[in-house]
Amino acid sequence: MIIKYLVLTCLVISVILIGIATLIYPGGSLYDKNSMGFDWSENFFSNLFELKAINGSVNTSRVWALIGIAFHSLGYGIFFINISKKIATRHAATILKLIGVVNLGCTFLIATPLHDIMVTLSSTLFLIGLFYITVFILKTKLQVLKLACIICLLIFYYTLFLYGSGHWELLAIMQKVSFICSMLLILGLEYFTKPADFK
Repeated sequence: MIIKYLVLTCLVISVILIGIATLIYPGGSLYDKNSMGFDWSENFFSNLFELKAINGSVNTSRVWALIGIAFHSLGYGIFFINISKKIATRHAATILKLIGVVNLGCTFLIATPLHDIMVTLSSTLFLIGLFYITVFILKTKLQVLKLACIICLLIFYYTLFLYGSGHWELLAIMQKVSFICSMLLILGLEYFTKPADFK
């Protein structure tokens, strides 16, 4: 029972811990260094991982955010490994399994000084994995998951476009939208697909 719901458990724990981190973040945002607390439209999750908050205070949210991102990484890694077991095509299954293993480390390293490199690598791996999965899902009769895969890919691409082009204002919001969409999609793929869907 625990193994069956491991991805869900990891993501729920991650959301709770990151939620706590946002509640106790000292302050400072994209537009106002003296603002109080975490502003969902002006702060990035990466602000939670810094030793000091933008306003110069000791960042009391850091420990919660680091543990939260560790559970997030674990959940995503397990998901890709699990989905690889449902796919009959050996090549695709191997790619997804590798993405799961490598992404475990990459996603967690987002919370370190290697942030920019790891965001790029982790995002690329996630998109490759999601693209592979989408190709298989589009061959099924799972209409809701087909639509969800396409929407999630578009949101993710748009978010990366904002990141690459430096549109920080909208990026702060789209980061959260992308985060929520990808988690919901992963849970849908994890719990509403079976090996027969990927043949």
